Amino acid sequence: MIQHRMLSKEDEVAAGGEENEVRREDQEKINRFSRLHQRESMLEEQLKAKQKDKEDLEEISTELELADEDELVPYKIGDSFFQLPLEEAQSLLSTSTDQIDSDVSRLEESLEEIREELQQLKVSLYARFGRSINLEV
Repeated sequence: MIQHRMLSKEDEVAAGGEENEVRREDQEKINRFSRLHQRESMLEEQLKAKQKDKEDLEEISTELELADEDELVPYKIGDSFFQLPLEEAQSLLSTSTDQIDSDVSRLEESLEEIREELQQLKVSLYARFGRSINLEV
């Protein structure tokens, strides 16, 4: 007579332990995921800061449209303010805005690449380890 018995949790772990053993390539993927996640967080913070700078520059640009053309405008360069003609200040502001736009685009592209690789790593690691690994952040 054949008896069927239910596997205990310990039996399941013992049976599945060999199957889900962490190989070197798995550990490398896990480490890569961790590094990419940290980089993603850092780039998100940089992007938020750049977007805030962009908003500030747009606000300043709007305010400068109301300024008198004959007035000198205080313009910050580094840690110092310089009194500049309105047209020169607007030109410098436009250059700064273009640079920030470029920085924002670069950061968004980097984030997109990182997120794509993170997704690929998730798929690979979840396929290998199933519910025994948690990559949700």
